[in-house]
This record gives sequence, C-alpha cells and structure tokens, in this order.
Amino acid sequence: MPISVRVAIAYHGGGGHTARFAEAVGSGASSVPGCESLLIPVAQMSAADWTALDEAEAIVFGAPTYMGTASAAFHAFAEETARRWLRQSWRDKLAAGFTNSGSKAGDKSSTLAYFATLAAQHGMTWVNLGLLPGWNRARGSEQDLNRLGFHNGAAAQSNVDSKPEDVHRADLATAEHLGRRVAEQALVVAAGRAALAPAR
Repeated sequence: MPISVRVAIAYHGGGGHTARFAEAVGSGASSVPGCESLLIPVAQMSAADWTALDEAEAIVFGAPTYMGTASAAFHAFAEETARRWLRQSWRDKLAAGFTNSGSKAGDKSSTLAYFATLAAQHGMTWVNLGLLPGWNRARGSEQDLNRLGFHNGAAAQSNVDSKPEDVHRADLATAEHLGRRVAEQALVVAAGRAALAPAR
C-alpha cells in the first residue's frame, strides 16, 4: 500500500505577508508525491482544525516575529495546546517552523527557538531547514535560498511598508524548500513505522 502523509501548517499572519509564506510551505509540501498539506490559521480554531492537527504526521508552526517572539495570537494558540501537551497527543510527530519580520535579522532566531521549544514540550521531532546560508559570497545573490542565513527554520524579511504581494521571491522559495523537506522526512518516518509494524 502506498505511504501517504499530511503536513499541517499552523500559522498566524498579521498583515498578510506571513500568510504568503504559509502558502509557500504548503505548496512545497504538496509538491512531494504522497503528501497532502493543510493551511490552518490559528487565530480562529475550529474543532475540525484541531482534529486536522491531531491527525497530521507533521505540523509546521509559523508566525511573524513581533518584539522578539511570535505574535500574541500564535502564543494564545500555543497555550490552547496545553491539554494535548498533558496527554502528549502530538508525541513523535514531526515539527518545523518559519517566521517573517521587517528587519533582515529582526530577532527571528528567538521565534524559531520558541517554536522548537514548543515542539519539544509536545515530544515532537524538529526538522531544521537543511540549507547552507546564501548571499554570503562575492558571487552570491539576494536571490539565493536561505539568503538571510537561518538554520533552525525558514526566515523571511518583508519591508514594513510593503504589500503582501511584494514578499521576496527567495524567501518564498526557501519556505517552499522547508515544506518539501518536512514532507519528505514525514514520508521516511511513515515508511519506517510501517516497516517496523508487526505483521497482522
């Protein structure tokens, strides 16, 4: 039987920029045969949204970086996962993260570390970006993947006075890479579990 997995992108977007990156992560995940991606805005969670997260093989967390951490709406969502944390309902799922801010650095590492800690508390396994830093050589370009040089997840920069449709193409491509990487890893894990499952 073919292996299939679901990657859920649980995100909050402020002005629409981060939502573009969520869509890019989803597009990257869906490009992998056998993977379905689901976009779940966390500001207004329904019972069906929670079920989708519970049933997904991987969850990618995303939010803009405000004042050195994820947005308040994402923090509220994280607090709502407390019952799942207590039951360890998401234990051994894969997790990853992405964030966006107005500055090139913008303390985005703090947000990615927060996502990784949230995943660790749930007993999840973190998937990093898996890319060398770009745009750090004379022959490099701002069109390089991982142009901002983050490793713990996908990081993007959007000018504070720009429109969502103006987000940087390299950052979108980096988000797509993250989605593909998570989907590929989820398939590897699912196949391994299937192989190790006792014969019925």
